[in-house]
Order: sequence, then C-alpha cells, then structure tokens
Amino acid sequence: MMPPNLVFAFDPNKTRHVFDEEMLNRLGRTCNILAAEPLSSFSTPEARRLLALADILVTGWGCPVLTPDVLRAAPSLKLIAHAAGTVKYTIDPSAYASGIRVTHAAEANAVPVAEFTLAAILFANKRVFELRDLYRADPTRRTSYRLMDDPIGNFRRTVGLVGASRIGRKVAAMLAGFDLNVLLYDPFVQADDPIAMQAELVDLDGLMARSDVVSIHAPSLPSTRGMIGARQLKLMRDGAAFINTARGALIDEVALLAELQTGRIQGIIDVTDPEVPDTDSPFFSLPNVFLTPHIAGAIGTERARLGLMAVEEVERFVRGESMLYEIEPELLERLA
Repeated sequence: MMPPNLVFAFDPNKTRHVFDEEMLNRLGRTCNILAAEPLSSFSTPEARRLLALADILVTGWGCPVLTPDVLRAAPSLKLIAHAAGTVKYTIDPSAYASGIRVTHAAEANAVPVAEFTLAAILFANKRVFELRDLYRADPTRRTSYRLMDDPIGNFRRTVGLVGASRIGRKVAAMLAGFDLNVLLYDPFVQADDPIAMQAELVDLDGLMARSDVVSIHAPSLPSTRGMIGARQLKLMRDGAAFINTARGALIDEVALLAELQTGRIQGIIDVTDPEVPDTDSPFFSLPNVFLTPHIAGAIGTERARLGLMAVEEVERFVRGESMLYEIEPELLERLA
C-alpha cells in the first residue's frame, strides 16, 4: 500500500519548536511528505496542486482558513491534524460534513496552561507579588511581617474553578495534591462526573463568595461572553484573587477593572479583550494586577508537545487505529 500524501499548512514564524527534526522524520517514515515548506496560502497554483494530491493536512498557528472552496480543492483529503488548540476559526464546519476527520492538540496546549494556573493559585494564596512589593519598599521587612500574620498561605484555603474544560480538569487534578478546598461551577457537569471526587459542585454565586482564589476555565462562546460581571465580582471576599487564563471575553472587563481599582481583590490576568489592551489601560499600572501577555499556553519548547501530539495522531490514523484527540462534530459548539 502506498503511504498517504501529507502537506503542511502553517506559518513557520509562529510555530518555532513545534516540529523538530525527529518529529519530521517520523512523519516521513509514515507518509509521503509532498513539500518540506508549509503552505502559507491556499490560492497559489502550487498550493492548489498540492491540495489536489493531499490525503493528510497537518496544520498549525497561522494556517490559512480552510474554506469550503479550499476543501473542494482537496478531494482526497481524509485527515486534518491540527498541531495547535482551537480549530473553530481555521476549519469550516463543512469539513466534518464531507467526512474529513479532524484531530487537534488542545490537550497538549492545556498542559502549560494548567501548570501556569497552579503556580498562579499558589502564589496568589501566599500573596507573593504583594510581599515582593512590600519588601522592595521596606527592606526592614516590618510591613512584610505584618502581612505574613494575616490568614494567607495554601493550607485549607478555598479555590474556585469556573469551567470543567480540559484545562479546568487538569487544574482540579493537580490541586488534589494540596491541602486546599476546591469548588467547581460548570452547568454541564453532573454529580456522577469523576471530577466531583476532586471538587465540590456549586453554583456560580456560591463559588465567587466562598473562594479565596477564583480561576476561569470556561470556553469562549456567545453564551459565555461576559459571564463574570459586576455582581459576581462584588461577591468575592476581600483579599481574594481572580485568575483568568481562558479568554478576556468571558469577563465584563469594565466591571473587573472597577473592582480591581478598589484594591479589594487581586488580579492575575493573562488574557484580555481586546487581546492587547490600550496602552493607558489600568491593567498595566494597577499594583494589585499581575498582567502577562497571553503566555499561559504553549511557548518556547512547550510547543513541541503540540507537534508530538499531531505526529502521534497521524501515525495512529495511518495504522488504522483510533485517534485519541479526534473532534466530535456534535461537540463543536461547546469547544473553545
């Protein structure tokens, strides 16, 4: 049997470290790689020639949108292996209707986000950033010692997770190793879900009111836009921390900034809406905000997990085995 024809489509400038030489060699042993250079456009004659021959398309960040017209230009296409997270804005739903199978590496991207979140939770409960600033301002440590006498730290504190996404579930599993109480709000989770062994299922208001740290892990959908607003934020305890590594659109940011400007709560914010705030945004200057430039997901060498997951899925597909991370079309509307 002839090996399937494989074509790459992504932006090399955005995907450094995703595919190393070993991974490319593994793909080469399984498939016939038609071109070493990834397609950055689907409109050129060469791109159309390659699409017409492709059985497998390996995509990633910067991939041009796979429109119905592009999909029609690839009549032999059987698998799209996306070496990144969400495929919602890359692959037209008609791909699923035509029988093309789609797999993604969202599970791989979830690992560093969960790790980042765990670190943020532990630092937030210990008020690490505030203590750093106090120590800088007062090297005698007198003000630092006063804060250390407050009921802070990571023993018997309460962490609230909003959303039992793949990241939310990873965070819940990680927190099981600590002396922390974990709450979870997710309207789709039932009492017999295994995550209920790791977290107490509560409503959103109860989670906001009881948590020392609130961490957001819901998907960004029209139904979840602005799901955390002024009323929910005002329920938070004085001194509590709000962590967002999901999407800025989930939060009413006007309300969040208003609450942060009171100094009553802390913020660890990795994502905003818009993606890059205005240069005069209070996010950049508030002393109780730790702002990062959307780094919780895979960066640097962490990106290699994305490529490895895509390579392993291609290998399973070629061997005729079940893929581990195939997207089920009926769940598309609930995916981030």
